[in-house]
Amino acid sequence: MAKNKKKVEAITSMEEDFAQWYTDVCTKAELVGYTSVKGCMVIKPAGFAIWENMKNELDRRFKATGVENVYLPMFIPESLLQKEKDHVEGFAPEVAWVTHGGLEELQERMCVRPTSETLFCDLYAKDIQSHRDLPKLYNQWCSVVRWEKTTRPFLRSREFLWQEGHTAHATAEEAEERTILMHNIYADFCEEELAIPVIKGRKTDKEKFAGAEATYTIESLMHDGKALQSGTSHNFGDGFARAFGVQYTDKDNTLKYVHQTSWGFTTRMIGAVIMVHGDNSGLVLPPRIAPTQVMLIPIRDDAEGVMDAVNALEAGIKEKGIRVRKDLTDKSPGWKFSEQEMRGIPLRIEIGPKDVAAGQAVLVRRDTAEKMIVPLDQIPEKAAELMETIQNDMLARAKAHLESHIFDARTYEEFKDIADNKPGFIRAMWCGCRECEEKIKEETTVTSRCIPNEQEKLADTCIYCGKPAVKMVYWGKAY
Repeated sequence: MAKNKKKVEAITSMEEDFAQWYTDVCTKAELVGYTSVKGCMVIKPAGFAIWENMKNELDRRFKATGVENVYLPMFIPESLLQKEKDHVEGFAPEVAWVTHGGLEELQERMCVRPTSETLFCDLYAKDIQSHRDLPKLYNQWCSVVRWEKTTRPFLRSREFLWQEGHTAHATAEEAEERTILMHNIYADFCEEELAIPVIKGRKTDKEKFAGAEATYTIESLMHDGKALQSGTSHNFGDGFARAFGVQYTDKDNTLKYVHQTSWGFTTRMIGAVIMVHGDNSGLVLPPRIAPTQVMLIPIRDDAEGVMDAVNALEAGIKEKGIRVRKDLTDKSPGWKFSEQEMRGIPLRIEIGPKDVAAGQAVLVRRDTAEKMIVPLDQIPEKAAELMETIQNDMLARAKAHLESHIFDARTYEEFKDIADNKPGFIRAMWCGCRECEEKIKEETTVTSRCIPNEQEKLADTCIYCGKPAVKMVYWGKAY
């Protein structure tokens, strides 16, 4: 593929500078653009189409569990925000405030939503009176604002897109069941649609969402060995309900507080797709979320029979439910090949006069660069087969990468050596003490990623203090 780099503007190799490689892919594949609004990005059509595919599939999965979509205001009065103290303290450094409406100063300043727990509680306090009103299973697709100091396309920006689910239940058991259900939906979605394997587990109390009783997370590993929090599901218990007076009359005619959950998934997962699957030629998209799954590239489209063959292929491939396009630009074939590689299109089909005469075309996989010659009448079926093969192969490679970058540490010296020299996840035992967790972060820049659902006893004592261990934890450096 190196020879094609002359055809399009080259990107920095990931081995040379991974951060610059990532930015190059984002901009040169035209996923994003920079704006005059500091810390914010334009999501261009190529990037937004990926998000739409993610959104549509997640939305389908949510609705299959009874979730309904709503939309709440983007402004939150300060008095409403202050009702839940822990929540406010958790978000205070990132909140953007509106102080004026037109030329007049507001009587009460409003924040631009960093998240919507308080607004949902305000809604539920008005809408929930009886056990018959429960459960409430709501979700909204929206943007939120968090005043990040350091920004990077998709991974961190001051405004980003996401979904935030907020549910209310009669019992603690129902709330926990919903929390775990959404946790599993995120994990399944990442593996099945994004071809990204994840570690499932629970956040430590230090890392859990502000105001939550428990936060469940899925953690993925990027190509450079750094972790990325990829989706969280929170059990709020009845803490928010007590702060906001969200009560219902139960069957026994007594007043009880609801139990709530919240769960979110954001555009940062486009960044995850880039960093898990991309290579030095650019983006590599899993077929299930690729806006264009197959690109037809005619060679000498003015030659007899070429466009007839291309149009027939397009129709046949569309009948298989595959998203297919034609590149009819006046660029050279080599340029087109490099451009489609940069954009990560899973499969390209090259067809010229000699191919037409031979009744065949050349198919090229983006993920492996494998070329194959296929008879024209077999191409639609072959394309459909390759969509599944590429998707599965991408997941298998990502799983192999993850598994080869998980290391066990049984002493703190071993832990520090791995942190310095072996990018990836570190599995180590922990006593449950917040002070140990903070000291590890301070001394190594490594943070606890999750307490995995599947526990193993690697040692009897805590990696840091030597006291009896209570949990095995995944640790890592993270975005």
